[in-house]
Amino acid sequence: MVIRRITSALTTLLLAACSRPHGVSAQQSTPPAPRAVPSRSVDASRQTAIVSATAKAAPAVVSIHVTLPAPRPSQFDLFYGQTPDAPQGFGTGFIIRADGIVVTNNHVVEGAKQITVTLHDGTEVDGRLLGADPVTDIAVIKINSKSPLPIVTLGKSSDLLIGEWAIALGNPYAYMLGNSEPTVTAGVISATNRNIMSSGNMQGVYVDMIQTDAAINPGNSGGPLINALGEVIGVNSSIFSNTGESVGLGFSIPIERASRVANEIIASGSVRRAWAGLDVVAARDLTDHRAGGVTVRAVAPGGPAERAGIKTGDVLVRANDRPLRTYLDWEAVKLNLKVGDPITVAIKSGGERRVVTSDLPSLTAAQVTVLQGMQLVTVTPAIRSERNVGNQWGGALVYKVPPELAAQTGIQSGDVIFGMNNNPLRSADEVAAAIKTVRPGAQFVLYLERQGQRFTVPLQLNP
Repeated sequence: MVIRRITSALTTLLLAACSRPHGVSAQQSTPPAPRAVPSRSVDASRQTAIVSATAKAAPAVVSIHVTLPAPRPSQFDLFYGQTPDAPQGFGTGFIIRADGIVVTNNHVVEGAKQITVTLHDGTEVDGRLLGADPVTDIAVIKINSKSPLPIVTLGKSSDLLIGEWAIALGNPYAYMLGNSEPTVTAGVISATNRNIMSSGNMQGVYVDMIQTDAAINPGNSGGPLINALGEVIGVNSSIFSNTGESVGLGFSIPIERASRVANEIIASGSVRRAWAGLDVVAARDLTDHRAGGVTVRAVAPGGPAERAGIKTGDVLVRANDRPLRTYLDWEAVKLNLKVGDPITVAIKSGGERRVVTSDLPSLTAAQVTVLQGMQLVTVTPAIRSERNVGNQWGGALVYKVPPELAAQTGIQSGDVIFGMNNNPLRSADEVAAAIKTVRPGAQFVLYLERQGQRFTVPLQLNP
């Protein structure tokens, strides 16, 4: 952004010129005609659905400022007696309960040492992180207030119409703006049920997302996407852009998923994962829709899938009336389930099975103390070519894995770890650093590739 000043002399000339009626010279003293007062009909016509929807939701939209831990001082800093500044981060959130419960993105507050929340009226209050779920990219903050706070109205995303109005509220570049009023951008619902696998400079792995062309820029993360009634239908989370700025490809987390995760965090501080007891693989080319289904790679003994009669090698073509084309479609189905929810799957060879999910067991969600026992090598272009690795941004090749760890997790030598939760990992160092950030007792998901097939491994770190 470039802001240029206009010299005072030029400003004077421009103001003088703009104040003259058409055809009147500077020497004439005829006063300018008064501005017409807008009629009531004109005023009424300006009260569009977008204006009304924004007025309904905006008071509950907040700006979030986080302070991250300061980096360790370098030798240069120590020599000159300097202390590195603590990194700052900005985002958006919205209040869902009058007692001060705020929903935002996990990546907005991840690693935050201090959270400051700015309300619609400019009041700044401290925020306390109640919990976060990196897999769904949802976090919940608690703020205190002496009086009830304005809240949003939650809608639903299950009946969205392609082409209907979509309005994004947030605080892009909050550190540059002079007030706390949210920025409003409008567009339409471009698509639903979008699965996104990042590549190149794109960040994140997201499934079953709402796509909109309403402008979403840095700082909008965690803000609400609302419909023409002012109801929240999604949580703005990511964009696709080669520049880092909005190009009309914005993605929001469906509000049903965000609400479910937020309620679990409020109740228990963490999120329970629905477990079907099976893993699938899919064609390496995620854009190939001709494959028609996903193949069952493994079935856990005694698990929900085995009890439903599903076997290794079965090809699942639908789940809960959703077509399955890649493993991301299967991940999207699982991500929207609560523990105990059933999944009705259609098998390509014929017939349907009803799988009643259970809680994620420690047998399949292998509880590991450390993963540092693995020997990892960064995937270089040469390794990618030699091993026929599909993803283009790198990852870490598992060179050696201890037998006990392999038995617990199913990870094998030759696997490529290319992501964790909703974040891509480009090197062995990034994989090691990401695993170190996992808190004891926390669940996480590794994305792996093996012989051209991609799959996930759910894990839980021992307390």
